[in-house]
Amino acid sequence: MKHAVQTKDTREAILDATDKLLARYGYKKMTIDDLAQEVGIGKGSVYLHFPSKEEIALSQIDRIIERLKSQLRAISNGSASPEKQLREMLVERVMFRFDSVHHYSQSLNEMLAYLRPKLLERRKRYFDEEARIFSEVIAEGQKTKAFGAGDPFDLAQTLVTATNSLLPYSLSAFELGDRKDVAERTKKTADLLINGLKK
Repeated sequence: MKHAVQTKDTREAILDATDKLLARYGYKKMTIDDLAQEVGIGKGSVYLHFPSKEEIALSQIDRIIERLKSQLRAISNGSASPEKQLREMLVERVMFRFDSVHHYSQSLNEMLAYLRPKLLERRKRYFDEEARIFSEVIAEGQKTKAFGAGDPFDLAQTLVTATNSLLPYSLSAFELGDRKDVAERTKKTADLLINGLKK
């Protein structure tokens, strides 16, 4: 059992180092040697956990999304009304990503251009998984008549698509602007979208 814990800790340490090195160098300049040195392990140990540099970078993005989904689930399982839950979830969806990459000097699209086809595949999956969580709250809101009729998953996908324009993919954190401004824009967008659901 101790070995499993150490393996998980090492994997997490590699992903933590990946986050730092992506911010510092970007994907293209980051090397497996850099990662091994940052973690304090041998290069071969990195390959025991990940088959390639590409998979390491994609796993780091996966980890961000898994953490986001946990946050969304926590909000959806709370005691607030579906309307308040949905508003908080929409804001969290954008701000969690913003906070996760605010220290990167390049945009994610620019930094991970070499991984674009695989990243786009994953993004579709991420968005669908997020929409499933949103759809549960929408369905609950429809039961209480807080929201109008419509397929909950289809409506959730619309919310996800509408807030994608606020995500830090094509802009660096610097280009996106101040966190407070991003949060304010996101709240206004969330209010408009939720008002649309009430019809």
